[in-house]
Amino acid sequence: MIHPRLYPIIDAGVLAARGVSIVQFARALRGAGVTLLQYRDKTGEAQAILRNAEAISEVFAGVAATLIMNDRADLMLLAGWQGVHVGQSDMAPADMRIVVGDGRIIGVSTHTDEQVRIADASRADYIAIGPVFATGTKPDAEATVGLEGVRRARALTSKPLVAIGGITRANARSVIDAGADSVAVISGLFGAGEPTEKVVEDFLALLR
Repeated sequence: MIHPRLYPIIDAGVLAARGVSIVQFARALRGAGVTLLQYRDKTGEAQAILRNAEAISEVFAGVAATLIMNDRADLMLLAGWQGVHVGQSDMAPADMRIVVGDGRIIGVSTHTDEQVRIADASRADYIAIGPVFATGTKPDAEATVGLEGVRRARALTSKPLVAIGGITRANARSVIDAGADSVAVISGLFGAGEPTEKVVEDFLALLR
């Protein structure tokens, strides 16, 4: 599995707080050339999440994009998406594999060396490590791992490694240089008065 360098996360809560529609945001991602994204909604009702997933699918129709659903394998399958991402408190990758089958992608979040080792031995397709830097997106975020944590994770797995947490245009390149295959970005996609499409294009240029 080859990961694009940029892995944007469409976080429903973050967008709602900023007054940005999910479709509007998805269009900006597509317009900038994004080919991998995750949709995350921690509080929405299942029907609303599915409607939003279908709307994102419509935006990316005709594009060879990989669409990943956070947590909800059932909704991922109903939406016809390519994969699901789970956290440490969610279903284990082995159990998730039984649910989604062999043809779907499974990603798993990790925060410690031991969790990376376990994920490496699991049926996960890729491993996320973080938070790399301080982040305001998740109020219950784990302690930061820093660039050194990314380097350690890289040494512990040959699976695609996605770094997440506090990643901006200013520090994204350093994260890739530390060994990450991709950077997952949420708040960093919002510039100070800049269009999202321009910010994403900047990320893609920096990570090329």
